[in-house]
Amino acid sequence: MGFWDAVLGRSKPVRPDLDRLFGLPGAAVTLEAGAGFTPTGLGSVCFASVEGGAFAQLRRDVEELLDADAGPERGGVPVEFSRDGYGYTWLLARQGPDDVAALVNDLHAVNTLLQDGGFGPQLLCSLLGFRNAAEGRSLALVYLYKRGTFYPFAPLPGGGEKRDNGLELQVRAMLGDDLRIEEDLSRWFPVWGAPGL
Repeated sequence: MGFWDAVLGRSKPVRPDLDRLFGLPGAAVTLEAGAGFTPTGLGSVCFASVEGGAFAQLRRDVEELLDADAGPERGGVPVEFSRDGYGYTWLLARQGPDDVAALVNDLHAVNTLLQDGGFGPQLLCSLLGFRNAAEGRSLALVYLYKRGTFYPFAPLPGGGEKRDNGLELQVRAMLGDDLRIEEDLSRWFPVWGAPGL
């Protein structure tokens, strides 16, 4: 940041650091030990939809990359694309619940392909799903691409669009050493109905 930027109060946006996604396997261990949440084996990437040949080719590249491990002999499921009510595209990736590292590699690869293909500005977030079966609760750790930070999202069980704010704050405190947590709570956006949650 230059002198005039400091004087005029301008700041440079945080450059996305996709390598922060690799902190998720450690966070998964902490979550299981501290709150009984285990990985579901589901993760997703959300981005603003783009039309055109370059994006269509990039989508095929992503499908080929992730579907390579999804053959019937491996029991995998191909990657799925869906569109939410706001017009955003979600890519859902699956791995075994005990292989968080492989799922994180998939999410990292998708984000990297989109970023390197010139679609970084369209990337919104990635999430990794967790479940506490004993209590019937779901949780997602959401990575904000443009901020380079994470936050927990915990919908209350039973449907409806209500959050378990107490659990989210508990998880924030629990994961402070594992992940860079978003400090601005107003940026903890709800991701209702997100694939992978």
